[in-house]
Amino acid sequence: MDRRRDWRRRIVGAIRTDATARPMTEAILTIDEVYARKVIDLAMRIAEALTAVGASANDVALATIRVSAALGIQPVHVDVTYNSITVSYHRHDTDLPITLLRVVRAPVPDHSKLQKLQALVAEIEGGLELEQARSRFHAIRRLPFMYRAAFIVLAQGLLTVGVALLFGASPVIAAVAFVAACCAAMAQRLMSRIRMPFFFSQIVGAFVVTTIAAITNWLAQLGVPLLEDARPSIIVAAGIVLMLAGMSVVGAAQDAIDGFALTAGGRILDLALLTLGVVIGIVGGLWVARSLGMGFVVSSEATALGPLPLQFAGVIVIAITVAIWNGAGLRTIVVSALLGCIAWAGYSVSATGGLEVAVASGIGALIASFIGILIAHRLHVPSIAVTTAAIVPMVPGSAVFRGLLELVESDGSAESLVLGVATLIVAGSIGIALAAGSSLGLFLGAPLRDTMESRVRSRGRIR
Repeated sequence: MDRRRDWRRRIVGAIRTDATARPMTEAILTIDEVYARKVIDLAMRIAEALTAVGASANDVALATIRVSAALGIQPVHVDVTYNSITVSYHRHDTDLPITLLRVVRAPVPDHSKLQKLQALVAEIEGGLELEQARSRFHAIRRLPFMYRAAFIVLAQGLLTVGVALLFGASPVIAAVAFVAACCAAMAQRLMSRIRMPFFFSQIVGAFVVTTIAAITNWLAQLGVPLLEDARPSIIVAAGIVLMLAGMSVVGAAQDAIDGFALTAGGRILDLALLTLGVVIGIVGGLWVARSLGMGFVVSSEATALGPLPLQFAGVIVIAITVAIWNGAGLRTIVVSALLGCIAWAGYSVSATGGLEVAVASGIGALIASFIGILIAHRLHVPSIAVTTAAIVPMVPGSAVFRGLLELVESDGSAESLVLGVATLIVAGSIGIALAAGSSLGLFLGAPLRDTMESRVRSRGRIR
């Protein structure tokens, strides 16, 4: 009987867990409430700053947990939404939980500050004391944007020059695109000074670019020298890339994939609204030009790219200017240019192989983001910074413009309307493919990055 009971006990033990075998222990907490509040406040301030400079919701939540745990406060519950961060810490069943909330202002990308904040989080994990971490954070928070406003305006103008090179435009058209972009950027800055919502700034910027394109086409029709081969569609397409380059499509898609539905929904709605502002500005500019007899016709065929060397030159210019626009340092700028070439090479090979434009764009973004997260880790630069700059050359500015122009100049027939809507759907599919490819590359590269990091740490311990 004893043997049977023993075998039965072993079989049951192999199947079920024994609750009595687990010791009921409880940690005796000696953390002072004032100290806990200081730690949570620092973690929240770092999280707020990370959100404000363009970090994803998942990175913000992880940074908050890492800072709190490194300073002895764990576990904490972190809730990140589009415009607020909440952190809660429950010390003991008999104590009231400590819950703090901070409201986050509208994000403005600043990848140089993002890099410094990520380095601060790593230093805190390395043993930086609380008061030193607080003073270091306040010093980072007070840092101004790396570049002056006039230099940023020039960088925005050079971005459109890169787009013109991409399509093989003449130097004159590239110069006109540069002037149009600078005028649009200055108009948007003027509206921001009077605290106009950015939605209306997008309308004004797109309207300015479209108007200058229409005037250029009108002067070409009058026989003005050097404008014989005027291509207004490239000017407007470059302006569209300019308006859309500042939107973090990658961050929105990454939040959705990481499970931060509320934050992703807010970012996607913001992206949609600002894109709608660009659409309204272009449609308004085309309507005014058409009313004044300065309208222009664009072929329904996709705009042809220039020679391959010019394509890569344009990609490098676009990646560099986007990185500067987002406040990146020299190291991030160089990596962005390299990844931009890698992304465009992946896109070109895929498109040459017969794949659709959307699929080829997604493959290029996936390759760039996968390599980018590994390079960014080794060189200590933000992965989202280099990924964003790398995919901007593939933003479908030309397709958006052709679809809008086909709708505006349609004769009301079903065929013409369907043609315009189909072109816009293609542009939308390219945008979705870019976001999905970038997020998938980051997702696939993260485990490999963590493995490489753990190997480096283990080698350091062995030595």
